Amino acid sequence: MEILISSPKKSISKAYLRAKVQRSELQKFQLELSLLFSNTNPSESEEFHKNLITALLKKSFYDPGNFINTKGRNDLVIHNGPDSTSTVGVIIEVKSPSNKAEMVHVDNLNTKALQEIILYYLRERISKKNLEIKHLIITNVFEWFIFDAHVFEKLFATNAKLVSQFEKFESGQLGGNKTEFFYKEIARPVIENIGGNVAFCHFRLDTYESSTKASLDDAHGRKIIPLFKLLSPAHLLKLPFANDNNTLNRAFYTELLHIIGLTEFKEAGKRLIGRKAEPARDSGSILENAIDQLHSLDKISRLTNPNQFGKNTEERGYNIALELAITWVNRVIFLKLLEAQLLNYHKHDQSYSFLHVTKIKNFGDLNNLFFKVLATKPEERAPQITAAFSNIPYLNSSLFEPTEVEHATIFISNLSDSATIPLLSTTVLKTPNGTRRTGSLNAIEYLLSFLDAYDFGSSVDDPLHEENKPLINSAVLGLIFEKINGYRDGSFFTPGFVTMFMSRETIRRAVIQKFNRKYDWKCRTLDDVYDLITDRTEANRVINSLTICDPAVGSGHFLVSALNEILAIKSSLRILCDRNGQRLKEYTVEVENDELVVTDDEGEHLQYRPHNKESQRVQEALFHEKQTIIENCLFGVDLNPNSVKICRLRLWIELLKNAYYNANGVLETLPNIDINIKEGNSLISRFPLDSDLKKALKKNKITLTDYRSAVSAYRHAKDKAKKRELDELIQVIKRNFRSEISANDRRVIEFAGLQDKLKMIVFQGSLFEPSKKEVLARSKEIKQLEAQISKIRAEIETIRSNKIFENAFEWRFEFPEVLNDDGDYIGFDVCIGNPPWGAQLSPEALEHIKKVHDDIVIRMVDTFMFFLNLSISIKNNGGVVAQIVPDVLLYQIDNEAIREKILNTLQLHRAINLGDNIFEDVARACCIVIFSSDRSKPDTTVSNYRKNSGLQLESVVGNIVPTSLFNTLPNKIFATRNIDGYALLAKGDGTKLAALVDSDGIQRGVSPDLKEAFIVNDSIIKTSSLENEFIKPTVTGGRDICRYLAVPTTQKIIYTRAATLESSIPNIIKHVSSFSSKIKCTEVKNGNHPIWALHRARDVKIFEKPEKILGVITGDSINTSIDRNKLYPTDGLFVFASNGKYSNSFLVGLLNSRLMTYFYRLLSMEEGRALAQIKPSILNLLPVSKCFDPEMVKQVEEKVDTIVSLVESGSQVDPNNIEQIDQLVYRLYGMTKEEVAIVESAYTLLK
Repeated sequence: MEILISSPKKSISKAYLRAKVQRSELQKFQLELSLLFSNTNPSESEEFHKNLITALLKKSFYDPGNFINTKGRNDLVIHNGPDSTSTVGVIIEVKSPSNKAEMVHVDNLNTKALQEIILYYLRERISKKNLEIKHLIITNVFEWFIFDAHVFEKLFATNAKLVSQFEKFESGQLGGNKTEFFYKEIARPVIENIGGNVAFCHFRLDTYESSTKASLDDAHGRKIIPLFKLLSPAHLLKLPFANDNNTLNRAFYTELLHIIGLTEFKEAGKRLIGRKAEPARDSGSILENAIDQLHSLDKISRLTNPNQFGKNTEERGYNIALELAITWVNRVIFLKLLEAQLLNYHKHDQSYSFLHVTKIKNFGDLNNLFFKVLATKPEERAPQITAAFSNIPYLNSSLFEPTEVEHATIFISNLSDSATIPLLSTTVLKTPNGTRRTGSLNAIEYLLSFLDAYDFGSSVDDPLHEENKPLINSAVLGLIFEKINGYRDGSFFTPGFVTMFMSRETIRRAVIQKFNRKYDWKCRTLDDVYDLITDRTEANRVINSLTICDPAVGSGHFLVSALNEILAIKSSLRILCDRNGQRLKEYTVEVENDELVVTDDEGEHLQYRPHNKESQRVQEALFHEKQTIIENCLFGVDLNPNSVKICRLRLWIELLKNAYYNANGVLETLPNIDINIKEGNSLISRFPLDSDLKKALKKNKITLTDYRSAVSAYRHAKDKAKKRELDELIQVIKRNFRSEISANDRRVIEFAGLQDKLKMIVFQGSLFEPSKKEVLARSKEIKQLEAQISKIRAEIETIRSNKIFENAFEWRFEFPEVLNDDGDYIGFDVCIGNPPWGAQLSPEALEHIKKVHDDIVIRMVDTFMFFLNLSISIKNNGGVVAQIVPDVLLYQIDNEAIREKILNTLQLHRAINLGDNIFEDVARACCIVIFSSDRSKPDTTVSNYRKNSGLQLESVVGNIVPTSLFNTLPNKIFATRNIDGYALLAKGDGTKLAALVDSDGIQRGVSPDLKEAFIVNDSIIKTSSLENEFIKPTVTGGRDICRYLAVPTTQKIIYTRAATLESSIPNIIKHVSSFSSKIKCTEVKNGNHPIWALHRARDVKIFEKPEKILGVITGDSINTSIDRNKLYPTDGLFVFASNGKYSNSFLVGLLNSRLMTYFYRLLSMEEGRALAQIKPSILNLLPVSKCFDPEMVKQVEEKVDTIVSLVESGSQVDPNNIEQIDQLVYRLYGMTKEEVAIVESAYTLLK
């Protein structure tokens, strides 16, 4: 084995290493550590020292949030929760300082201590199936060895031979059952034969003893900071730290919503953000203040196109006010970050502080700050403005130019200064004596005081956090913006570990592809590229020519991750240079925790010091590198104007992080990056990508170079007048494109040609006397032409006048960076993102989009499918697509067409099943797919990730399979697990279960709007005199039926249809109507469906069969029963019957077998899901045979009949009967012992 040892500082993530520590918490740790040293006694027992370590960890970090104690034979464990019922997160093996024989050593790990902790680990990981172990520690108080659980997972949990021996040892199947036997005979040989690396953190605790006595204000005392972080929950339990980029600061978020006038609520399982309910609205909130001013100034009725903001006055007022509020809050938060940056640069000189109530007393002052300070050059500012804001730079950003909505409606200065907001009951604001403030404040004072209560600073000069202010950084703000922005369709913030992983996997692949195409290389890795680079300048040009697009950009999270990844790639290739072309060779740029981390060769974080030449060089280099990448490489589109604003803001914030003072002592102005992030409906375009631009270019005497130059000049324009001039030029160019393409549209040309043809036929008919046959032929041709003309005319008119094209986005020419010199569309190198799932589209828009994407539409559709197909269209020939989408893409029948398209025309590189709960408050499972046009390596890496596993997404080991495998699987599913098992689906004779079911098929039970209203008992029937003809016996879920036999319950269902005569059910109508306030169905509320009628009532013959089969829907194991009581199940169950080929008894025995559940899991890919279901559509696909051995079929029937009789009589079912059915089914399919073992192993793991 090769030992890889790291120090505490090197073991901590660089993002966490950069985070500040509260002085008070460090002082407490310093004290507890000092007590440990003073109490340590080498002559004392192991138990004595274990108590010392427990006291240190509990009092410094873990009490009361994490329970620490012994567990079983484990010396010490740290739980992931506050009590012993929670899972174990850290396993600690403690030895006495005097027990040197059993303690591990740097040059000898194979001692009893490691052997013991391997056994304890396997008991947790294998026996208890604990996926949440994070670290393992061996210590004798003075010497510490800390192993990441990933190391043990790789070395031990995935060692099949070790796991097999361990399981036999635990069950007493080996020659010894004492732990010493395990240590000597099993663990020791395994450790001796480790072939790979063994990485761990090693340190001596006593080297920190003198630091416990030193002041935290000097360097010696601060040496314990890395040790503090190493032993903290943020590291050992891998918990989010105080300023973690992936963790929402709930207090900040909630109070910011309150100040704006919004609230968060749940509706239909989605967490939404919207206007407060009327009684709770605060007239002084930014939103309500703006709505009031819009109405009082009569602004809405004066808008040119008010319909774009809503259907009625109230909706328009809300939408306009929200857009304005988000614009204003964006600006203020950006300025708060700027203020923090300036204070850091100038050693907290308060003359650089400007965003507080002594300077900004009202909304007029804030308006002046926006437009008369930030948007005005210092030499052009009014004297009184200069006096008040002398140190505030000119930013040149369109963020501080009035928006079109502001011009058309109101500015922030129009808001009332006197209206107040009650302080939130949990406000962060405190009185001078430290108690929570109460009462009310006007919005401007509340907002500025609220922001001032948080620390927006990013300085790493001082690792201690002195002020009692919660930390906020720009990455966390991005998460907050994303949630606020998601007010319409639900907030699904893509976690940073996902955007970081996808950007890394995709952009590195695209960079390699770029170099290979440019130089005809055959590189497979970045190391291969590095080995061949000879010209750093040219290599930078290649990378800077990358084009990356998120077609549903949201808050821009993916683009920020892409920006960071490109910088990390340049650093990795050693081509990251300063403005003079000199390499930044002393610095490493990496992405950790979705944040860019820049360290020098001593591991110290970069901190900008304006008067330090080297610091200046690096800061300038990073600013301009970011600028170049943002301008050249990053593009986004979103339908929501607020998304567009927030995305632009986040990119400006990324530049702000590296803002610098130029040679004139002026902060470098920001470029106009807004032109890369555009508003529009990505899914709707008037013009196809192959529309001809050549005529437009020729007619208007412009070239693509002119177009690109205008866009580039806009980005670098230094004043508003020049920007407006260039913007108008760009708009003129695009209008000309639209006009000329419209005139040369294929449909327009075809329409004109058909009209000419029709005229010619009619004209010829008037010149010559045709025969009767010719008259009939001509008449037929005229009808055909008229039909074609009518169809194309309708298409053209739809495009010209249809409302769905109001926000159409023209991919054909909006981004000149993806057009070649002839104007042909070439596409993006990378399309990446998290497209909308299940977004609501108007019927007209949906119909149009389905026509555009008809090649992937089978039956049910979801918006993510259209975005995935769009990405295929807008990428270039070598482009890479990476999307995180619902996991149904991997297996659902409705997605088969798009899977087939990917398999037949592209190369699927990665398919990762992420499981549930990747997104906050969203249970829906999801997956990542990455594919491209590069088919040189026809293999796919498939893997499965679970958020609670403790593993990093990038560390999940995948299986490499031939991509051709997926074409052999049912419905071409993208299988990510059980790869060996898929060959078993070929068992049988090719028949599917659907062929053994009668013509009614497998159907879900009936669906009452409100079970409380439709499910009744004898007492209710009698009391309400319900009409018996419409009362049927029912079962409502798995809890109501026994496996193998459905036994009647006391429940009944009211079985009425919309067509039922009301006169025949007056009492039923009265009964159901009494629940009208509880029924939520929109169709019922709108009067489109009778309140007393079932939705989707089935033909009664389905339920009235003498014998049928019922099955439970919820669960990941098939559970079916025979029904001989004519039950009417509700929609928690499915129902079907045999077509006579085999008996219902046989089918129940077959379906309840382990093999059928295994097959189902293979086909559904939903095993282990929190909300797994048995779906009829997948049941239909189960492989069966029409030629099963009759004798074995009879034996299964007999076994089932025996079980049914026992259930019917209330007797205990013999488990041997069930086991025998399982074995019979294996034999029916002719399975070998090895094949049975595959099934049994997978089934056992999921029991």
